[in-house]
Amino acid sequence: MKRPAVVTGGASGIGLAVAERLLDDGWPVAIIDAEAEALAEAEERLDSEDAIFIRADPTDDEEISEAFDQCVDAFGPIAALVNAGPTGEKPTSDDLSAEHLRQALEFGLVAVQIACREAIERRGDDLSIVNLLAESDAGIAEATARAGLKTFSEGLAAELGPKAVRVNCVSWRRNAAIENVPLRRPSDVEEIAAAVAFLLSSEASYVSGHTLVVDGGRSKAG
Repeated sequence: MKRPAVVTGGASGIGLAVAERLLDDGWPVAIIDAEAEALAEAEERLDSEDAIFIRADPTDDEEISEAFDQCVDAFGPIAALVNAGPTGEKPTSDDLSAEHLRQALEFGLVAVQIACREAIERRGDDLSIVNLLAESDAGIAEATARAGLKTFSEGLAAELGPKAVRVNCVSWRRNAAIENVPLRRPSDVEEIAAAVAFLLSSEASYVSGHTLVVDGGRSKAG
């Protein structure tokens, strides 16, 4: 039996590219997303008997639990989880409020914790998790959630490694000015998806607690 993967936030953007790559690699894929319209468009685009599409609020414990139950019912115990998350713009520090920070943490960190918990409870012999970190200049709220997610991922990798659970991150740069990127071009979503596919694969079986940076050298350019 093929080993299934779940992609949260997988109906559009990087998440959709990841889902498409995993299907191409032979994974059955369950796409969970809050946007019904985007899910319908993704279902039409992917058109695969190895994919299911589930609408659920990523911050709602009950909805996500039910969504993961549907994944297991369709494909069996979960072998991989990718948390793509929302990619919309976040508030800058100029308009930061407590509510903005709560929202950024709720979607950027708490939602990932919920999905990880549900996947861990429904895993098979092993599980590989990849959390996507979207670098940008959107402001303090997003940066705080991103830092928390990186720390959470590293801690989860250390805690659950003895139980054959690997946890990694892929960091990519959104809206980077080309002149600041050493490779002098933007990334393709397929390049981000390829990094995720590698970390989920058996070729990365000894990689855990790591953040793979895919930004054309931007983070090292100063």
